[in-house]
Amino acid sequence: MAHGPSSEPIRFLEPEHEARLLEIAVLGVRHAAAIQALPHVDPAREPPALQRPGATFVTLKREGRLRGCIGTLEATRPLAEDVAYNAFAAARHDPRFPPLTTHEISGLELSVAALGAQEPLAPASREALLEALRPGIDGLVVRSGMLRATFLPAVWEQLPDPGDFVAALWEKARLPAGAWPGELRLSRYRVYTLNIHIADHGPL
Repeated sequence: MAHGPSSEPIRFLEPEHEARLLEIAVLGVRHAAAIQALPHVDPAREPPALQRPGATFVTLKREGRLRGCIGTLEATRPLAEDVAYNAFAAARHDPRFPPLTTHEISGLELSVAALGAQEPLAPASREALLEALRPGIDGLVVRSGMLRATFLPAVWEQLPDPGDFVAALWEKARLPAGAWPGELRLSRYRVYTLNIHIADHGPL
């Protein structure tokens, strides 16, 4: 088990709760790959730390390549339930990829990113936004009317330049390149990340 470079400097969960959260995520992936229903997670039976509301993203990779990523920006479900849902969805419902199969589980890299509170940003220009961003630390959300997109802090690994990071996020949100609409809303957040190879986790 490892923590990503964008983790908070303090522990988000105790080690046994981290292990349980990863167990739930792996269970969600296994159910999706086996074409089973979303696993039932009863928050009342989980530790109190996993009962509190949480917003998470679950990312799947094979041989370093993205294989699925689904998440939530707002904490509307208990943390344990949110992870189960997003792990299942990342394996089966990411529209960019076909559903994960059981043959792909061995060696699959799984990351759970728990989002911290969103901090509103009010830069007056694109240049001011680039100066405010903290590469490798900040996740960024852009909203404009019905359009919305986010990049997790992990995206800085592929796009270390703030200009490239913002340009790619604008493209993801389907905003015109360089646009700065009047209704633009921006916020940043940090994440606490747990990583595991599913093969290392053993059968559930």
